[in-house]
Amino acid sequence: MATEITMPQLGESVTEGTISRWLVKPGDKVNKYDPLAEVLTDKVNAEIPSSFSGTIQELLVEEDETVAVGHVICTMNVEGEAVEAETNDTSVSSAETTESPTETQEQSTSAKKRYSPAVLRLAEEHDIDLTHVTGSGKGGRITRKDLQAIIEGGDIPKAAPMTEQKTAPVHETMPLTEKVQEPVQVPTVSGDVEIPVSGVRKAIAQNMVKSKHEAPHAWTMVEVDVTNLVQLRNQLKEGFKKKEGFNLTFLPFFIKAVVEALKAYPQLNSMWAGDKIIQKKDINISLAVATDDALFVPVIKHADEKTIKGLAREVNELAHKVRTGKVTSSDMQGGTFTVNNTGSFGSVLSTPIINHPQAAILSVESIVKRPVVIESEAGDMIAIRSMVNLCLSLDHRVLDGLICGRFLAKVKNILENMTIENTSIY
Repeated sequence: MATEITMPQLGESVTEGTISRWLVKPGDKVNKYDPLAEVLTDKVNAEIPSSFSGTIQELLVEEDETVAVGHVICTMNVEGEAVEAETNDTSVSSAETTESPTETQEQSTSAKKRYSPAVLRLAEEHDIDLTHVTGSGKGGRITRKDLQAIIEGGDIPKAAPMTEQKTAPVHETMPLTEKVQEPVQVPTVSGDVEIPVSGVRKAIAQNMVKSKHEAPHAWTMVEVDVTNLVQLRNQLKEGFKKKEGFNLTFLPFFIKAVVEALKAYPQLNSMWAGDKIIQKKDINISLAVATDDALFVPVIKHADEKTIKGLAREVNELAHKVRTGKVTSSDMQGGTFTVNNTGSFGSVLSTPIINHPQAAILSVESIVKRPVVIESEAGDMIAIRSMVNLCLSLDHRVLDGLICGRFLAKVKNILENMTIENTSIY
């Protein structure tokens, strides 16, 4: 008997995963907790550990194939299983254990009709009639290798005319995790470079499209005078680096201001859940951290319980994990509000896409010196000030402009009043 291994749920709200690379092959012996495959989701790149010790029997999902959580990805013969099954068989009559020919035929037919997204895509691209293909997989299931062998051999079974064609009913095919579409035909010229889409890029794209399709995005912005904050950070950064061993950037100050504003306006620390809105108790700040070819969103847990120094340490450690490939699924889970530091790239204005299923995301833009009109008792005057734009994208199902305007005003007020006299980083 073979034990089925399914796609695990690697994060909150994760519904599917992409096998980016198999680490085992049929016939390999594995121990419990040994990694079986690398999997990508919209939140994390992680390894799937084995829940048993045994021998890999069959890999049912191709590399770069996306399947739903709970879908069977491989089978294995578990140690001790055969002995247990043999013992059980002796206590059951042959009439109870023998399947009828009709039942066996139905199971085989059902397996043959369960086509994976990769098989359907390949069959559509090469106009292959799957009803005339003999599968080599478990129960006669057609695999991608079966189709590749047919394509290489050149003997491709074509579909019969519509009046004679017999195909599996739609409800008998395996649910797709992505819609099968014709490839977009883009004209190319000499010198154009075709770049294959990686599993990470596919996962990011799917999550961004899902967010834009499901959440009605709205956007607002305020400009903040952070001259006092710049002076505060400049006074502290050298001593902080010597004492703590890592840099004191501006980001922890902005996160602290956001956290205090979320305490005052917890509506922004919410999520849409179909028939209800869930206002989260914990304040867990997601950080958008970019690498050369991907974007990851690790989470600072219980950010409302941390000082500016504590936030600075978490920012430094999470960014290091992402850029060295050591970030884990637990590092990416539980976020309730996202802060995106687009200012590190020199951006001064952006409209970020919400990190689904959260209700809002704030982009902190680049701090720039600009001439600003200052009001005083002596009259208006122009001064050079350090200014920053804060851009907020919101899910209009959950939030309205009024509450978001008050939230941004609170963040603005906190940041503009951060001085050496009234701000402690410890």
